Amino acid sequence: MSLRTAASAFSTLSTLSAFSALVGITSLAAPAHAAEAKQPASYSNPVLSGFHADPSICRVGGDYYLATSSFEYFPGVPIFHSKDLVHWRQIGHALTLASQLNLTHTRSSQGIYAPTLRCHDGVFYMVTTNMEGGGAFYVHTRDPAGEWSEPVWLNDPAFAMDPSLFFDDDGKVYYTRHGGGEHGGVYQAEIDLKAGKLLEQPRLVWSGTGGVWPEGPHLYKHDGQYYLLISEGGTSYNHSLTMARSPSPMGPYTAYAGNPVITHRGHPELPLQAIGHGDLVQTPEGKWWMPLLGIRPVEQKHHLGRETMLTPVAWNKDGWLTVNSGQPLALEMSGAGLPPAAPWPAQPVRDEFDAPRLALHWTQLRGPGDGLWSLSECAGHLRLKGSSVTMNDIAQPAFIARRQEHMRMRAATQLEFQPAAASEAAGLVLRQNEKNYYELRITGAPRRRLELVERVQGVTTLKGSAELPAGPVVLQVESWPDHYVFSFGSGSGPFKPVGSLPTAPLSSEAAGGFTGVFIGMYAEGAKPRQAMPAADFAWFDYQPVEK
Repeated sequence: MSLRTAASAFSTLSTLSAFSALVGITSLAAPAHAAEAKQPASYSNPVLSGFHADPSICRVGGDYYLATSSFEYFPGVPIFHSKDLVHWRQIGHALTLASQLNLTHTRSSQGIYAPTLRCHDGVFYMVTTNMEGGGAFYVHTRDPAGEWSEPVWLNDPAFAMDPSLFFDDDGKVYYTRHGGGEHGGVYQAEIDLKAGKLLEQPRLVWSGTGGVWPEGPHLYKHDGQYYLLISEGGTSYNHSLTMARSPSPMGPYTAYAGNPVITHRGHPELPLQAIGHGDLVQTPEGKWWMPLLGIRPVEQKHHLGRETMLTPVAWNKDGWLTVNSGQPLALEMSGAGLPPAAPWPAQPVRDEFDAPRLALHWTQLRGPGDGLWSLSECAGHLRLKGSSVTMNDIAQPAFIARRQEHMRMRAATQLEFQPAAASEAAGLVLRQNEKNYYELRITGAPRRRLELVERVQGVTTLKGSAELPAGPVVLQVESWPDHYVFSFGSGSGPFKPVGSLPTAPLSSEAAGGFTGVFIGMYAEGAKPRQAMPAADFAWFDYQPVEK
């Protein structure tokens, strides 16, 4: 019997159109690839670059869907679609409404932890935990690119982190999650999804192999045996994946003698580190693959966040997983066993803010930002309406940003903003958290000026300034693996440099946390209960730069 999860619940469907007719999906366009597309000779890791951590995957026919964690950012849990496991396109979010996602006063790197994505009988389920906003819950939909249900909160009173769902052959469904903290284990219970409740209190089924934080568990079935795949060692340089199996879903579980099945710990020379937190999927041709997270450190520091990697896996003669033929993951991997290449059309460099909605890659902090932004008040512009909430506050500022996804990139925006008070500011921001970010901002009254501001470990320092001409200003940042270069201009002449700042202070090693750098636009500095002048952004460029 092949490994059975909701990831293969519709493996008999040969095309997305057949599934679409079944469950009503109408919003997923086909990728731009030739009919004679062939299996690629190789592919590059990461397959989702920038902060795309804790990947979970399911397959429907020849289509793959993937969800990643989102922590304090809103909307929550981005959903991606692929035809070939390598090229991914965002199609939506699982949590788009304030009623689904309460992040008010959520601290950075709290909020929505690792999700699990599954599909069963035409219904997609996403189960996760809001760490500071209610605990474990799931949402569901028949269209992963559309709206998802309101949360179904689970009657799990314990510390319920990294929940997962498994649909067994006999109709039973199991809820599996981490419990017990740093030295805890894997807890499990049967769940009634129609009633939205656990049928029993989760109980310990496996404590792992002794590594700290035995987390991120997924339950599978293969050749009549039940398998637990978990992470141990913490989601950093000691990260690893371990396995155990049992003839019964509730155990007892026997650990694999060859654990860990993959780890890069103890090998600082490898370009990919912190490998772990994986999920399994089988192609229609019978090949097995695992998306999992990893990081790309720059001098032992990573600022882009934990990214989604991909590796082939296989079952050995003893019924255990072999990951990448027992070799470390690499930046370039063999494409043997992949589906035919199916890249999506390239994303435009410039967002003109002329659509009725924000593009899917834009995100905010802790909520939908009602009243803080508009695409209609100033036609062809994104208008930010700053408040007294600043980038230093655990609250919701006027802030719209996207993940930095490339070591080498250029980002720029044209801003028209005239401060009315010395406290008011708007501009370009690179954010890791409240205590660590960089700003290239327009501020000052009655005479405005440009400032480059560094905030590191909660200390704010002015690193550069310049006089500004009247009218709109173009703000620009260029990135290299170890530093950023900031500049400005009028849009018609050369850019004038303002300063350079290192990437290291925005890394998780220096700043803490589980996310990565977000780059975007912000406005702040109004007096309490008073309005400030609007900041109008005419466009935003994000451009990867070839090495």
